Amino acid sequence: MTADLRPYPEYKESGLPWLGRIPAHWEIGRNGRLFEQRNQNGFSDLPILEVSLRTGVRVRDMDNLRRKQVMSDREKYKRAVKGDIAYNMMRMWQGAVGVAPVDGLVSPAYVVARPYSATEPRYFAYLFRTNAYMNEVDGYSRGIVKDRNRLYWQDFKRMPSCIPPYEEQKAIANYLDANAIKIRRFIRNRRRLIEVLNEQKQAIINRAVTRGLNPTVLLKPSSIDWLGDFPEHWRLMRIKRVARINPSRAEAYHLRESIDVVVFLPMERVSTEGEVDSSELRPINEVWQGFTYFRRGDVVVAKITPCFENGKGACLSELDTELGFGTTEFIVLRPTKLISTEFLYQLTKLKQFRLMGVESMTGAAGQQRVSPDFVANFTVPVPPVEEQTEIIKFISSETAKFSIAIDRAQREIDLIREYQTRLIADVVTGKLDVQHLSPGIVEGVAEFADFNEDMDIEDQQVDEELEALSDMDDSEGE
Repeated sequence: MTADLRPYPEYKESGLPWLGRIPAHWEIGRNGRLFEQRNQNGFSDLPILEVSLRTGVRVRDMDNLRRKQVMSDREKYKRAVKGDIAYNMMRMWQGAVGVAPVDGLVSPAYVVARPYSATEPRYFAYLFRTNAYMNEVDGYSRGIVKDRNRLYWQDFKRMPSCIPPYEEQKAIANYLDANAIKIRRFIRNRRRLIEVLNEQKQAIINRAVTRGLNPTVLLKPSSIDWLGDFPEHWRLMRIKRVARINPSRAEAYHLRESIDVVVFLPMERVSTEGEVDSSELRPINEVWQGFTYFRRGDVVVAKITPCFENGKGACLSELDTELGFGTTEFIVLRPTKLISTEFLYQLTKLKQFRLMGVESMTGAAGQQRVSPDFVANFTVPVPPVEEQTEIIKFISSETAKFSIAIDRAQREIDLIREYQTRLIADVVTGKLDVQHLSPGIVEGVAEFADFNEDMDIEDQQVDEELEALSDMDDSEGE
């Protein structure tokens, strides 16, 4: 994609360590020379805008939010005019900045910057989202605690930026917009492939753990709508009959003051595919209180939305340490002699377990959870242990090819995103020149609005978490 790009003919030192050399005809100037603050309230009829970490600012879909919100006192929300830059004061270091696509309202925790006439906001939105620039945000942010620092307007306007000529700003923005469309389509297609592969993989698992492997086995009715008939030699049992729910740490009480290290699992170290990153180790005496306790051979299930419905959980039969601790958002299942760890884990991956669990959730918006009681009382089919072993072997064998294809598609997504990140950084900082490209290279820019709206599921979850943090700080915005 970058075969036609080449460096500029002449460079000069920018005087900024994070930027290095820039094209000889570019300038360095503070953001206050490019933007002025817009601080207008009282436009309550305008749509609500939100930030996306990957696609910038967009209109919030109030009808389809996974995290239902009540927008209180819209009079305090700030007006952003189409073409304004808006950024989240607390999250700009993560890339929470973009260009308003329409006139709308943003949270009081945002800053709105109106571009001057010779400023192309799309170019600067790309620049502000580069890793080098986001790192600089820390140095200009203020606060008592680092992760609560804010980049106020008066500090933002002091930050230096590289400034190409106006027409060049537009050329760079057009090129990157068109490139982003192609990349987004590629990612969307790969995500659709992953979705299909996961559905096929899940169908194999569902069939195996509810019907077994023998197609001629005699069946009997279960009287459970989602299950239907099941093998007549199997038993129907509530999970609490085959596993202990959240077993007590009292069994390890003698270790409470130990400095021996054990595996610690935050939510992000457990994947939706059951993969566990055991690299984080902490002393037992530091995690004894305030965290979830488990042992090797247990099963953990995420209880908070959206992690539960996404399938986050794991079989800990190969945990690196005998016992461990993790986030309080896990429910722990310890199998009895009636069920294997691996089979119990597969039961928690059943589609109906997840769907019915979501229906049972309670709690405030954005913080809903599945209760241990739901898990304990969920009825599952339980074959003899020997048959469980055969089913797990079958599942492992039959789903391996799907897992390989899914991993390959995900790796392609990761690589194209790495490429895009590097390309944006190289183009907006003048390492590569796009001015000589023909207009045909950047065709399709008009489609950018559609591209913006078609956000994949992963991005939506990240963005909703970000908006939850922003809403907590609405009353503190300037």
